[in-house]
Amino acid sequence: MIKYFPRVIDFEIDELLAGVPAIAIEGPKAVGKTRTALQRARTVHQLDDPGERSVFFADPGRLATGRAPVLIDEWQRLPSSWDTVRRAVDADPSPGRFLLTGSACPRTTTHSGAGRIVTARMRPLTLVERGVGTPTVSLQALLSGKRPPIDGDSDVTLEDYTEEICASGFPGLRGLHGRALRAQLDGYLDRIVDHDIPELGRSIRNPTALRRWLAAYAAATSSTTAFERIRDAATGDDGNALTRSSLLPYRDALTRLWILDPLPAWLPTLNHFSRLATPAKHQLADPALAARLLGVGPDSLLSADQGAVRLPRDGTLLGALFESLVTLDVRVYAQSCEATTSHLRTHQGAHEIDLIVERDDRRIVAIEVKLVADPSPGDLKHLHWLHERLGDDLLDAVVVTTGRHAYRRPDGIAVVPAALLGP
Repeated sequence: MIKYFPRVIDFEIDELLAGVPAIAIEGPKAVGKTRTALQRARTVHQLDDPGERSVFFADPGRLATGRAPVLIDEWQRLPSSWDTVRRAVDADPSPGRFLLTGSACPRTTTHSGAGRIVTARMRPLTLVERGVGTPTVSLQALLSGKRPPIDGDSDVTLEDYTEEICASGFPGLRGLHGRALRAQLDGYLDRIVDHDIPELGRSIRNPTALRRWLAAYAAATSSTTAFERIRDAATGDDGNALTRSSLLPYRDALTRLWILDPLPAWLPTLNHFSRLATPAKHQLADPALAARLLGVGPDSLLSADQGAVRLPRDGTLLGALFESLVTLDVRVYAQSCEATTSHLRTHQGAHEIDLIVERDDRRIVAIEVKLVADPSPGDLKHLHWLHERLGDDLLDAVVVTTGRHAYRRPDGIAVVPAALLGP
């Protein structure tokens, strides 16, 4: 049996089970939703099994039977199961009754489940969950506003981070290397195009063009590149490309499958800024998917190979994928702290902050991600600018690096190697 990797989300799920009747764990295929739910479930209904699905289609009420927690796996295969759970919760709102897992968000007319079913987002394994390094700096402590001491040493090298970018955070792929890992990632991507999108009702007339678009999107990782530019970059030598009208449904399907995981722009409620750009930053669910789409591995990334599709960018592809890896980690850690994650970019990019982690009182921690061992003054200028604008509303400022040591600079900015940052 595949090893169970303890997850940061475990604590969130257990806390929710003690207080709410139903939890829907959402995320891309192979991210570990079912394994996590099985650690808690006492009754399991697997709707990806055609035989079980046909029984529940004939008698949906059977889904609500059994010892709690009842796990309904791949609930989107029978969308009416959502309403079955909602009605069961209306009749008995006792906590910890249902766990639902799904690898797609179907377009249905089901009730939203508000007030009955709470959703929890699961993303691929973070560095902490992979066992890469031992964290000494807590995002929760940074969000406290108490400016905690920053210390710790890491033996994780740039080469190690590059290996982790390509190794994938999907639990079932951990331990695979070389050809076996590449084949599994290729199969994962092929299934998205050949099976998962059609299962959502989107027939694909030109799968080759869609794969090219996915590669172009991967090349735009950690950027706000316009979708038209990405579409142009995906045009083949024969001039064959997806039209805007055909692309939009595919993009919608990829988002519903949680393969596209864009990072939204920060839009503060208080008017500290006159002109903020609103486009999201492009991110795939796992930076390993981006690397595979572009045909790059650790050696080529370290040699500054930009991959199969090239788009204008600041910095290297490795820098963009390292930012994607850190973004994945921070989003998971922020979720555990009940905080939100976004990015900041002013009009025309005069000022940019890679990650904004916001508490419910709208105060923030600002994080820059740099592919360096020690940040230079130029790496800190946007954080200084933000502090001038926000004052005490900026709880802390951090630069995440590939270095060996965590410390707080005399100007108050925390310097933290990626492997030392945890929840």
